[in-house]
Amino acid sequence: MQYTYLLVNFFTIIIPFLFSFHPRLKFHKTWCAFFPAVFLTGLVFVLWDMLFTKMGVWGFNDRYLTGIEIGNLPLEEVLFFFCIPYACVFTFHCLDLFMNEIGGSKMQKIITLFLVAFLLIFGTIHFSKSYTATTFFSFALLLLYAQFILKINWLTRFYVIYAVLLIPFFFVNGILTGSWIEEQVVWYNPEEFMNFRIGTIPVEDAFYGAELILMNLLIYKYLLNRKKAVAAANLKTTAL
Repeated sequence: MQYTYLLVNFFTIIIPFLFSFHPRLKFHKTWCAFFPAVFLTGLVFVLWDMLFTKMGVWGFNDRYLTGIEIGNLPLEEVLFFFCIPYACVFTFHCLDLFMNEIGGSKMQKIITLFLVAFLLIFGTIHFSKSYTATTFFSFALLLLYAQFILKINWLTRFYVIYAVLLIPFFFVNGILTGSWIEEQVVWYNPEEFMNFRIGTIPVEDAFYGAELILMNLLIYKYLLNRKKAVAAANLKTTAL
C-alpha cells in the first residue's frame, strides 16, 4: 500500500512517455520547451503546496507513501507536478496536431470572460476558504493574463482538450481522494474548501488542475515559438 501514490504517478506518465517517440507525434523533440515549463510551473505549485500543507489546508496519509520527503511534502506529491503535466501537455500536443480550429476569437473571449466571472463570484462568496479563494482568484488572473495580455489564440482548444482530460483526471484524482481504496491518500480540511465534491473529489481540484496545465502550456508554447523564431532567423541569415 505504501507505493500507491508512487504507482499513480508511474501509470499516469508511462504511456505518454513511451508514445513521445512516435514518428508522427515526436513529442520528445519539444522537451527543450517542456522541461523548463514544468520546472518553473512546478516550482510555483510546490511552494503553494508546501504553504497549504503547513497551514493544514490539506495533508497526506502515510499509509500510501514511501516515506521519502522533500521539505514538508512527500516525494510522490512533488513528482505529481511533473507526471500530471507531462501526460496533459503530451495529450494537448497530440490532439492539437489533428484538431481543426474551434470557434473564433469572439467565442474564446466570451467563454473566458464567463469562466473569469464564475471564478471571481465564487471566490468572493467563499473568500474565507483558503483553497477555494486562492485557486479561483489565481486561475481567474491567469485567464485574464492569457486572454488580454498575451492575447493567445488557442484558449478555446485548451478548454476542449482539458474537458477530455477531465476523464482520466477524475480517475487519478478519485484514487488520491479515496475512491476505490480504503482511505484517502490526500485529505482536505473541510473548513478550507466549499465541501462540494464530485464523488470523492473536491470541485476545486478541477480548477486547480486547469490552472496547473494552462501555466505549463503558456510557458511551453512560448518557448516553442521562440525556438521556431530563432531557427527561422538563422535560416534567413544562412540564406543571405
